[in-house]
Amino acid sequence: MEQAVGGGEENAKARQHAKGKQTARERIDMLLDPGSFVEIDALVRHQSTAFGLDRHRPEGDGVVAGYGTVDGRQVCVFAQDFSVFGGSLGEAHGRKITKVQDLALRTGVPIIGMSDGGGARIQEGVAGLTQFAEIFRRNVEASGIVPQIALILGPSAGGAVYSPALTDFVVMAHGTSHMFITGPDVIREVTGEEIGFEELGGARAHATRSGVAHYLAASEAEAIEYVKALLTYLPSNNLSDPPVIPPDNPAHRSLSPLGRTGEVPAGELTPAESALDTLIPASDSIPYDMRTVIEATVDDSEFCEVHELFAGNVIVGFARIEGHAIGIVANQPLVAAGALDIDASEKAARFVRMCDAFGLPIWTVVDVPGFLPGTDQEWDGIIRRGAKLIYAYAEATVPMVTVITRKAYGGAYIVMGSKLLGADINLAWPSAQIAVMGAGGAVGILHRRTLAGLDPGAATAERARLTAEYTDTLVNPYEAASRGYLDAVIRPSSTRAHVAFALRALRTKRATRAPRKHGNIPL
Repeated sequence: MEQAVGGGEENAKARQHAKGKQTARERIDMLLDPGSFVEIDALVRHQSTAFGLDRHRPEGDGVVAGYGTVDGRQVCVFAQDFSVFGGSLGEAHGRKITKVQDLALRTGVPIIGMSDGGGARIQEGVAGLTQFAEIFRRNVEASGIVPQIALILGPSAGGAVYSPALTDFVVMAHGTSHMFITGPDVIREVTGEEIGFEELGGARAHATRSGVAHYLAASEAEAIEYVKALLTYLPSNNLSDPPVIPPDNPAHRSLSPLGRTGEVPAGELTPAESALDTLIPASDSIPYDMRTVIEATVDDSEFCEVHELFAGNVIVGFARIEGHAIGIVANQPLVAAGALDIDASEKAARFVRMCDAFGLPIWTVVDVPGFLPGTDQEWDGIIRRGAKLIYAYAEATVPMVTVITRKAYGGAYIVMGSKLLGADINLAWPSAQIAVMGAGGAVGILHRRTLAGLDPGAATAERARLTAEYTDTLVNPYEAASRGYLDAVIRPSSTRAHVAFALRALRTKRATRAPRKHGNIPL
């Protein structure tokens, strides 16, 4: 064993460090608790003889695999070694990965894969290529049972990209990570298009444009630290709970009773909570940062965002309330006024389904003016792809709490965790506007003929009167509350207490579905 590791590691260090990258073993050491790693299959070699491979049979075959702990919790891990056959996947290499995948599934622990390889090993032909199918099948078998995280810390090309795509999270490091089905050379040959590695499949491209990457790290070290942070919010498997980590902030360690008023006494609010009472601008057209609401509400103001650089009009990520991990989905008024489009719908839908799979309660924060209009959206499939978010919420059985802060218009209101779509507790701030559309637009449709018959000055005054009348009648939270679609209208500064008490009550929630093989989500 020592011979298998020692000499090869020094060679790997020389090659990887020259490229500004760490070795497979160094990466595993950075991820796992010191001294916890137990390697398996260190002596495995390939059995190929074609193209002179029989003269080069290194132990390990270009991938390091085993198990260990992160913050004391058991995980399985594998890391491709680019210094051996370019990290390419052959038969023995693939079998090592599938063995550790099987171990993770049998023992019910997360699996973290570190990709740094050039795809299938050409010299081995179909024997190596078929290992991708073995890996993909296990990715699917483990989906929703144990968390799967892919760290892309080098090239990942061709069929190799689909295993990360089947995992729960993909984390990439800037400058050294690349993912693509066909590389720049093939694209140039087939289409004549000139494009570089970074522009085509670099970490920034996948974090901002394709949405493949859930996190863009500045370095390998930051990428690994993000994965360690993610794991603190996730259970080891779908039958266990995430770690409960009490908040450090003394003000977040206990909750004051709400009493008959439904409000937290002013003296017991944090400054951040008090500031929520004046957060919503006087004009509907002025945006604000929804992260302010999130950070004022969650434990220690700590929010672990996912997909931060993709589809910024919706925010998703993890936090804790009273020490318990939750998933958060929120519209972001700073980007496209928080309107839902194709990318935002798919981003939120995937996150909701992931939370539901692993039993994480979902807190939805709503300020949505509707779906983004435009021919591009319609022709690119906003009907089909927006329906994914409806499906995700309606299918979810975890505790769900929704808070409407301002706009909740039309179909977008229904989609964003509404009561009849399956949310358990629905709350709204007094500033909430729940309606088919905004008052201005509604008045323009309902009173078009009346306004058209007036001179400009009178029409302006009448429009203002009718808008105020429509707002008082329908565009407010109280009409929805009177019909039971809202459970309460709350003071913004009391949001943390209301959400926390709701989640407490829902910890014993039980929900069942009619037996079926699976649903037919509009993919």
